[in-house]
Amino acid sequence: MTIKTPRLILRPWADRDAETLYKYAKDPAIGPIAGWPPHTSVENSLEIIRTVFASPETYAVTLRETGEPVGCCGIVSMPEEMAQGEAEIGYWIGVPHQGNGYITEAVNALADHCFNDLGLSALWISYADGNERSRRVAEKCGFTYQHTRHGEPTLLGDTRTVHYTSRHTVPKPS
Repeated sequence: MTIKTPRLILRPWADRDAETLYKYAKDPAIGPIAGWPPHTSVENSLEIIRTVFASPETYAVTLRETGEPVGCCGIVSMPEEMAQGEAEIGYWIGVPHQGNGYITEAVNALADHCFNDLGLSALWISYADGNERSRRVAEKCGFTYQHTRHGEPTLLGDTRTVHYTSRHTVPKPS
C-alpha cells in the first residue's frame, strides 16, 4: 500500500532504508522529544524496520523527487480510552526536512486514508509537553485538544505530561 501526495510517497519501510533511517534517527533532536531513544547503528535501525516499522499502516515518508525516506508516519496505537473505530497517529521527520510542511502533508494524507479507506471515525495525536513542532502539526491537520495526562511512561524510562488531540470524520451526506 502506498499513499501519494503532491510532494510525497508514503510507502512501507524496507531493509534497504536502514542506512537512511539511521542517518535521521540517530539525531538526539528526533527520538527523545517523542519518547524513544536515538538509534545507535545501522543494525539498530534495521531491527526497528523489521519490528516496529513492520506494523500495518506504518509508512516511510519519502520525497517524490528523490525517493529518500526522510521521516515516518503511521498508526501507532489504540489506547484504552479510544472507542472502536479510533486510532492514534504518530510521526517524525529528520531535522534537515523540518519546517517544509512534509509531515503535515503526510498526516493529512494518512488521516484521509484512515477515514475513507479504513472506515475509522476518529483519530488521535498525542505529544509530550514541550514538543511544540508536534503540537503545531496536530493543529494544522485539524486536531483539537481533548485532555492532558500526567506521568505517561516513555521508552526512555521516564514519565511525561502528554497532551491528547483528536479529529473526527465528517459524516457523508446520505
